[in-house]
Amino acid sequence: MTEAPHILVIDDDARLRVLLKDFLSTKGYRVTAVASAMAASKMIAGLAFDAIVLDVMMPGENGLSFVKRLRNKVMPLPVLMLSAMAESADRISGLESGSDDYLVKPFEPQELLLRLQSLLRRSQTIAMEMTKINFGPFSFEIKLGELVKSGKIVKLTSSERDILRLLVRASGKVVSRDALAGGESLDATRKVDVQINRLRQKIEDDPGMPRYLQTVRGQGYALLTDRIDA
Repeated sequence: MTEAPHILVIDDDARLRVLLKDFLSTKGYRVTAVASAMAASKMIAGLAFDAIVLDVMMPGENGLSFVKRLRNKVMPLPVLMLSAMAESADRISGLESGSDDYLVKPFEPQELLLRLQSLLRRSQTIAMEMTKINFGPFSFEIKLGELVKSGKIVKLTSSERDILRLLVRASGKVVSRDALAGGESLDATRKVDVQINRLRQKIEDDPGMPRYLQTVRGQGYALLTDRIDA
């Protein structure tokens, strides 16, 4: 069974956080809710999310600044921005900051759900259609299975190529060791760890402290990328 999409809700209004978490949970989503951009940054560093629901006006870093910082890291997470500011200039500012959609408060929960579903469908379509992904000095052609560093081809084994394809298509989300092993035997799952270590030797400046190919304890592995080219 495919795991339910994981939504990160960021809003300093405790009542709205609870309402959104309860509502989206009843619709089958996994939901993590936090009160600030700082708390959200910590969550994103340790967990994989499929979309973000974000308030504009918050103490500390506001939603506009948070989205800009998120996009500076070129993370492909879809963002639905919430705001009590209904002027067209405010909506334009929200979209210019890098959010994918803008919903004015107060809103009907069902409308938020429909907009969120639309963002998730669009994100999934892009992930299926993308042909190349970049991270640091590397680019990976998905169909060809070709890894290039600064214009030079990096040689990959067929197993390394298959693992990299799965990690790339996950768009930064965690892929379990079982999934990377193709659901095969325990021995095959152990071999995944060997392949991951070999990949790190090829793409990391310091394989012992990986920047791109991350281990998520108890879950699997994730590839942190810069941007997606469709």
